[in-house]
Amino acid sequence: MPEPARKSGSSFTKKPRSVVVTPNSDATFVAETEKGGIKVRWQRDGVDMGPSDQWTITDEGTRHTLTIHKVSSLDAKSYAVIAGSSKVKFELKVKDEAGIAENVPGDGTGQNVAAAANGEVAPGEPTGVNVPDAQSAGEGAGETGTPQIPVTAGNGTAQATENEGVSAAAADGLFLERPQSGTVMVGSDITFVTRVPGPNILRKPNIRWFKGKWMDLASKIGAHLQLKEMYDRHTKVYTFEMHIMQAKLNDAGGYRCEVTDKDKFDCCNFELTIQEVPVHEEIDILSQFRRTSTDVGKESGELDFSGLLKKRGEVKMQSQPEVDVWDILQKAPASQYEKIAFQYGITDLRGMLKRLKGMKKKEEKKSTAFLRKLEPAYQVDKGQRMKLVVEVADPDAEVKWMKNGQEIKVSGSKFIFENIGNKRVLTINNCSLADDAAYQCVVGEEKSITELFVREAPVLITHPLEDQAVMVDERVEFELEVSEEGALVKWERNGQELTREETFKYRFKKDGRKHTLFINNATKEDAGHYTAKTNGGQSVAELLVQEKQLEVYQSIADLTVKAKDEAVFKCEVSDEKVKGTWFKNGVKVEPSDHVQISHIGRIHKLVIDNVRPEDEGDYTFVPDGYAFNLSAKLNFLEVKIDYVPRQDPPKIHLDCLGSIPDATIVVVAGNKLRLDVPISGEPVPMVVWTKADKVITEMVGRVHVENHPDHCVFIVEGAELSDQGVYTVLVQNPAGEDRADITVKVVDVPDPPEAPRVLSVGEDCCTIEWEPPAFDGGQPVLGYVLERKKKKSHRWMRLNFDLWKETRFEAKQMIEGVLYEMRVYAVNVIGMSRHSPASKPFVPIAPTSAPTHLTVDDVTDSTIVLKWRIPERVGAAGLDGYLVEYCMDGADEWVPAHQGLTERNSIMIRNLPTGEKLHFRVRAVNMAGPSEPATLAQPVTIREIVQRPKICLPRALRQKLVKVVGETINLMIPFQGKPRPKVTWLKDEQPLDSQTISLRNSDSDTVLFVRMAQRQHSGTYQLEVQIENTQDRASIQIQVIDKPGPPVNVKVVEVWGLNVALVWQPPSDSGNSEITGYTIQKADKKTMEWFTVHEHYRRLQCSVSELVVGNEYFFRVYTENLCGLSEDAGMCPKSVYIQKPGTEYKPPSYRQHDFNEAPKFTRSLVNRSVICGYNATLSCALRGRPKPKVMWYKNQMDLSTDARFRMFSNHGVLTLEIRKPCAFDAGTYSCRAVNTLGEAESECKLEVRGM
Repeated sequence: MPEPARKSGSSFTKKPRSVVVTPNSDATFVAETEKGGIKVRWQRDGVDMGPSDQWTITDEGTRHTLTIHKVSSLDAKSYAVIAGSSKVKFELKVKDEAGIAENVPGDGTGQNVAAAANGEVAPGEPTGVNVPDAQSAGEGAGETGTPQIPVTAGNGTAQATENEGVSAAAADGLFLERPQSGTVMVGSDITFVTRVPGPNILRKPNIRWFKGKWMDLASKIGAHLQLKEMYDRHTKVYTFEMHIMQAKLNDAGGYRCEVTDKDKFDCCNFELTIQEVPVHEEIDILSQFRRTSTDVGKESGELDFSGLLKKRGEVKMQSQPEVDVWDILQKAPASQYEKIAFQYGITDLRGMLKRLKGMKKKEEKKSTAFLRKLEPAYQVDKGQRMKLVVEVADPDAEVKWMKNGQEIKVSGSKFIFENIGNKRVLTINNCSLADDAAYQCVVGEEKSITELFVREAPVLITHPLEDQAVMVDERVEFELEVSEEGALVKWERNGQELTREETFKYRFKKDGRKHTLFINNATKEDAGHYTAKTNGGQSVAELLVQEKQLEVYQSIADLTVKAKDEAVFKCEVSDEKVKGTWFKNGVKVEPSDHVQISHIGRIHKLVIDNVRPEDEGDYTFVPDGYAFNLSAKLNFLEVKIDYVPRQDPPKIHLDCLGSIPDATIVVVAGNKLRLDVPISGEPVPMVVWTKADKVITEMVGRVHVENHPDHCVFIVEGAELSDQGVYTVLVQNPAGEDRADITVKVVDVPDPPEAPRVLSVGEDCCTIEWEPPAFDGGQPVLGYVLERKKKKSHRWMRLNFDLWKETRFEAKQMIEGVLYEMRVYAVNVIGMSRHSPASKPFVPIAPTSAPTHLTVDDVTDSTIVLKWRIPERVGAAGLDGYLVEYCMDGADEWVPAHQGLTERNSIMIRNLPTGEKLHFRVRAVNMAGPSEPATLAQPVTIREIVQRPKICLPRALRQKLVKVVGETINLMIPFQGKPRPKVTWLKDEQPLDSQTISLRNSDSDTVLFVRMAQRQHSGTYQLEVQIENTQDRASIQIQVIDKPGPPVNVKVVEVWGLNVALVWQPPSDSGNSEITGYTIQKADKKTMEWFTVHEHYRRLQCSVSELVVGNEYFFRVYTENLCGLSEDAGMCPKSVYIQKPGTEYKPPSYRQHDFNEAPKFTRSLVNRSVICGYNATLSCALRGRPKPKVMWYKNQMDLSTDARFRMFSNHGVLTLEIRKPCAFDAGTYSCRAVNTLGEAESECKLEVRGM
């Protein structure tokens, strides 16, 4: 049976409020609960607050107080107080010296603090400013139709909007963190994240992501969209993520995230804005198209294509007036374009016209009709009012409003048009889903477009489903009432959606706000949990289907009749459709004029007219389809008339009443008792009835007698318990008297049992026990009938259709976490008693499973540290904590290791006896009690364990660590060893300088910290950990590098044609790093704009070609290492002038240069240390002509035939690749180069280290 929809309630009568305080003052938060003795927990940023010197927690009855002493900026966090299932969040903000409150992480813009700066302080609250609740701040947004437009954020991020709704601190929502609106470039990725707290819900929440109003994104999952979910067992927080990969323009728009938990519902809207990748244009287009000469009177040279090279910097040698040629071109007529282009050196006329066209298009986009356009999108709740406002440049301008391309006409009060100065306002009253459309404001030929989203309010369940218990083939009706007419309701059975079938098994009906589910001809397979879901909640009900059992409301009774009287056998059963058959002495009775059989509703009758002696016998009624029968006996009373003398003594003929054994009459309380006693005697005797010597003489009333000549009648109307006893009938006449005793026994239904007691509860069951009724009604109790219901429901469900004989019962098929009540009926042969009082409410909750992975983390002479993990199954009750116990080896007494429960997954137990063997166990505790214990397989001896010291050097520190000057050096090196080792640091065998290097040592690691690294910090650092006579050492190489100095002696050594040869010397300061190359730049003397000619150039001389004839150039060279380019460049002191064509030049005669030379290594092999299993390379640089023959050797052994080695040669760089080296590959490697002019050799050593 499902629990009805819960009304939002709270265990708090007074809630703490957010405050703003000044530093070093105290902050006090007060919460009051409805009842005393409730366990209250305080949390700070989601972590429980235990006893501390920084704050004080007090509980006085229903008043609970948290006081934070000497508040600082570190205390500006989110806080919460929890009582039962209620949780209230609030914030503490701290003012800085300027009086501005510091925002709590995750807060908005802080406007709430500013808005409340002039508020009054509530009595008993700390001095400061009351900050409005986040909930109240968020509820106002959206009601007035205020647009929620996203603020532009960085690439791939989701930033908060101005009116995003309820913040993460909202106490009544399901969201701990809501997805925020964001902006991303086309082709980039973005992730939206939402978090839902787990402690306040019984099962994992249901999350759905929508785009627009109805598009469910769960059906769009693929390479472009991914949905992920995670659960953190420590913080008990569910995290849900939506990843959009390679965003496209059509991904932009409004999104919605919905979270559902049983009958709770919450949703959040957010926006995604997609921006196109900006097209970067050149800053100065003249430099790309300018001729080499601006003198119009002279012949212009070739185009300066070198101006398209990469720019490095700009050095202005002389100031020139800046002229915006594009402004001149825009103002000039098209016929003057060619003249202006020639005057300012623009040669690419086609490119110039293309750019001018683009500039005109951009100018056309600037609106002249609108001062302020509509926002891209608006959102409003259904039924609210929405205003669309624009500002036009002309106050007299006429505007048209369009909806989905159709002009909006004035009709009624739906749309209202207003003109207020330059403002044009469209007001939409009572917004409905039909108003969700695209709107335009048209002024002349210009348009302002927006989109309106109408958010439908969640449909709430006002009347939940009720549990149903029916028989097979009966009709079932589940009725639900919601808050809105015409709302969409989805029906499910055991998680599967129900649809209208061809067999009409299920029928759905809508009547205003009422929704009904009909199940025709219920079968046992239809039993289960039925759920009705709306977009604002859900309701669950349970259906129980039982086999039909026929109940007998009235059984047939034995009859004693006289001749020619009428005998009527009558019975009543529970089902009016059941037919039956009558038998006499095993023979079927057929209807006739003498015997009549009738069936009217639930009553079956057999009527015998004019009873004859042959009608006497046993009569039986057998219901069709049921294996039982009802039997009774018909006794024929034959009256014989004998002529006797007139003086006949009276006689009581009790022997004629065959149905009255031992003269005892049994009557049911409330029924009528009529006793006919035949008598005889002449003259007619006088009859006297007495009970306990009291004569019954009443002729009328509840108990009275009737006298007749041949019999007397004793009648009791509505028998009561006081009517039972021994009645004496006395008949007498002159001839004598006769006496007979008749015992009357009044029986009734039993008294109701006492309220049942709940002995134990499980995950979906409970065991109850009760006492038998104090009075059994005069008949033994045959059994009991049990019923249960949910606490907030009014429908009781029967649990057993067969009588339960015992006074203990186990109820099953309950819903975990739901509040139930039980009651009991007692049943005897007379009927069923009234129900017992309801039991105390209880919740079916099972203990958790045992904790897992219990291990010993540390042992000393008097302490031990245990660690474990949470149980695999926790259940709906959550986890209150853990109970840790220990006992001596060989003993049975378990001693608690601490007072109360611990909520951590580890514990240190102190003051243990040294040398003793102890057993330890851990049990998880919740509302249902402790779980099964998790124990250690072996007892633990309490004694310090000596462990050799060992340094666990991280892999990154096994190679040289390179840092840049000014960076932070933070080395954390873990080690092992017990007891605590002694740690020693050295640098190049010398003690460290404590002024610039900081050290921190703990039991398990050591930290070396340098705030700002300098080049003098380079070197080899030695670390030693020592325990008594054993130690371990490790070395760490640190290299601090800086930018190099500029090259020296940069000069031009030769100029020929359009080429220049430069040479220079290496810098005097390499920056403590290897020089990786040089960057050469050139600049025209007229513009002094520098352009890069060569990058990453490794030699000390180069040639610059493709210079322009008639120009004069300067040259400079930068040095490059791992840090980048040098701060300054090596400048060539003199400029170089490129001679113009036409100048006679007689080239001198040179002797042909001999380029042949013997092999020479320009860069030798260097020693290397590699890791075993990872490919390694050895490289060197070689020069020689003719091309030398290269051979590689290891320990003077040729490697050319070994397949594990590969040799490469690329432009003079020789490389030897060693595939997955092992310890065997360590040794001396050499490279030998030989040509006709000589040979050269270079060698190095290779060290192979283990993993």
